[in-house]
Amino acid sequence: MRRTYLTGLLVLALAGLPNILRAEDLVSEALAGFPPETIRVEFSSPAKLRKLSNYQNLRQRYVGPRLQALESALAELGVREESIDDLMLGWQPGKGDMGLYGFASGRFDPKAIAESAAARGMSPSPVAGEQAYCLEAGLAGSCVVVLGNSLGAFGTLTSLTAMLEGRAGQGSSLSSSDRLARLIGDAKKDAPIWGVAVGVAVGDWFRGWMPNQGNLKLDWGRVFETVESLVYSVEAGEKVKLDLKLDCTTTEDATTLRQVLEGLKLAQQLAWQDRNPNRPNPFEGMEISLSGRQISLQVTTGYSELELAGGVAAPSN
Repeated sequence: MRRTYLTGLLVLALAGLPNILRAEDLVSEALAGFPPETIRVEFSSPAKLRKLSNYQNLRQRYVGPRLQALESALAELGVREESIDDLMLGWQPGKGDMGLYGFASGRFDPKAIAESAAARGMSPSPVAGEQAYCLEAGLAGSCVVVLGNSLGAFGTLTSLTAMLEGRAGQGSSLSSSDRLARLIGDAKKDAPIWGVAVGVAVGDWFRGWMPNQGNLKLDWGRVFETVESLVYSVEAGEKVKLDLKLDCTTTEDATTLRQVLEGLKLAQQLAWQDRNPNRPNPFEGMEISLSGRQISLQVTTGYSELELAGGVAAPSN
């Protein structure tokens, strides 16, 4: 009787943690399926964010054009945004819109999706033993594969082939990249949004995150060329809090970059005052600290300021 009682308690406890388990499973899917060339990974949990009263505001400012294209593709197949619980996105370098791919967990009906595709005249394309539905060839996220009632994959046919072969153990994957796997392990995975980036993806991330530098023209790749990695998280409650860490090649590089970031902060404040006089600046309270080769940066802002700023870490490419 005692064993039965304890087993019952364990079942109830596990039943109360479905989102955490799904999120962990999605990370595992990414490590097993994303190609080793991946230079940026981002997790987001619409299931968590939908509980916020400011969700629509946050979503409008956070979702970039490529994710909007993905949502449109899924809607064409009868998969609505509210059916998606978690997303795991990956990027490859130098491929523009062709470089975005990922996994999604939620509630999917393979039969209904197949019927929606047939009604729109979309014939399935075979991909690594699965059936992919493609809306418009050449657009990022235009092809979707349903892997079960709770898991789907998206990307170009080329990306999907590599992902599904890696997932099946028939090709190389991100799990062979100790560098990115370690960074993912260090990420704040209980946050509704978190991500990691290396190489040129670091500059791309900042380009989309810190707008409004006025007429200041920057070569973002050059600014962050000494940064080896970026790990970030976004918490959303009464306010939005961004926390990120940058690991530089040397302590001297970190010291120089901190000075550059302080200069960018000042330039942004001047540009903000010129464009949005007497309006709260979301970057005014940005805190930058230095410890050895690592720079830490924190920003806490309200949703109204976020709307004016154009988003926090919104995908820019």
